[in-house]
Amino acid sequence: MTEIDKSPQFPLSRERVLAAALRIADGDGIEALSMRKLAQELGVKAMSLYNHVANKDDIVDGIVDMVVGEIEVPEIGSDWKTAMRRRAISAHRVLLRHPWATMAMMSRMNVGSAMLRYVDATLGCLREAGFSFEMADHAWNAMDSHIYGFTLQELNFPLQPNEYFQAARDFVSFIPSDRYPYMNQLTHYVMEGRYDGLHDFEFGLGLILDGLDRLRENV
Repeated sequence: MTEIDKSPQFPLSRERVLAAALRIADGDGIEALSMRKLAQELGVKAMSLYNHVANKDDIVDGIVDMVVGEIEVPEIGSDWKTAMRRRAISAHRVLLRHPWATMAMMSRMNVGSAMLRYVDATLGCLREAGFSFEMADHAWNAMDSHIYGFTLQELNFPLQPNEYFQAARDFVSFIPSDRYPYMNQLTHYVMEGRYDGLHDFEFGLGLILDGLDRLRENV
């Protein structure tokens, strides 16, 4: 934060408060976000924040909506599989940029304008493609379960991609072939360079989209 950002020529506003909150959450995690720290970031007294936000919950709702606003919104009337693939890939990339946001999106009632537009466009794209309202609702929730689950695993997995080979060598002795034959064989595949051990977000996404396509055709 530069000194000019804290000067009177930049008056406090809800947008400025939320932008600062997003920086804190991205940099230090959502647990680090507090009214005191936010006031320090903005160079103001904590009480002045309440002229623009109700409380911390209001702030978290606001920055969740800012994150959702970065995700590509499906175009209603376009090819639904292409639109849903682009939507999912965009969401995954955005959530990786904001590591705190996945859990916040999953655990809160999100009714911000960006979220409502995003969900409505998703349902609209599926509905216009021939899905019933019920199946469209099931479909986007199935896709989001993959997005959220894969993202959380990627963010929390204890190994980096370039560490898989060494990890396979380190742990193969704990996976004896007489007790765990299939895991042992898979570990040797990684050790021998026959498989990199990396999981592909689009692999699972493709399975979901193909399954939904077959479901749509049979309705």
